[in-house]
Amino acid sequence: MAVLSFLGVSARPFLRASSKWVRAYGSASAAQFDYDYEEDHRVMEESAGSVPRRGVQWLIMGDPMTQRHVYAQWLSKLLDVPHISMGSLVRQELHPRSTLYNKIASAVNEGKLVPEEVVFGLLSKRLEEGYCRGESGFILDGIPRTMFQAEILDKVVDIDLVLNLKCSDCYVSENDRRGISGINLDLQQEGGNLSSSRVMDGARREKQQVHDEQIKALEEYYRKQKKLLNFQVAGGPAETWQGLLAALHLQHMTSAVGSTQLTAGC
Repeated sequence: MAVLSFLGVSARPFLRASSKWVRAYGSASAAQFDYDYEEDHRVMEESAGSVPRRGVQWLIMGDPMTQRHVYAQWLSKLLDVPHISMGSLVRQELHPRSTLYNKIASAVNEGKLVPEEVVFGLLSKRLEEGYCRGESGFILDGIPRTMFQAEILDKVVDIDLVLNLKCSDCYVSENDRRGISGINLDLQQEGGNLSSSRVMDGARREKQQVHDEQIKALEEYYRKQKKLLNFQVAGGPAETWQGLLAALHLQHMTSAVGSTQLTAGC
């Protein structure tokens, strides 16, 4: 709690699950992830007595090239829990009237991570607002980015499962190759500034290396907690969705969401 006090973030009791919830889901999300979704919920309901069943509290992370946000949105619809995107929460504050605008804009312009007190302040606010609206559970996307953030997150909420999307063949779309600058990193026009291209390419590789190191540390952190599930992505969401459902033992829930809703995110 000292870390949260330092950041000015409050950990409301209802944001953390009771020991019954942790036990029911903690054992379910072991390395092999060998469990039955409906059976697990039945056990939770029986052990909790009259306490209403809560939704899953899952974290999705991994290579951004896997279109992580699409999987998060689809799982949100399938499991009837909100998709909480930290990127969206931060972008909502990127307007001059926001009291957080200067802190966020400064970090973005300098290529740094948004300060933890801003990130967890926004997350706690979103969770509390959701709780007041009667929301139960979530699919959390875009956090943690570092080990420090992972340790803070454990003080705020109980994560049941960490779904780690891995890029098996560096699946990259043409739009992804252009990067956020809109410049194609593979095909340089004749007479183009090759020196600038090399600098950008080098910066991109360096950024990817830092990202990979952070992911490895987070993988080990959640593996020790027996909450990590790795899933190899070898194509777009529409191609790999059924495989992901099988890995999560959720294939029987496909009918809960119409195919039109799921393909709309591609």
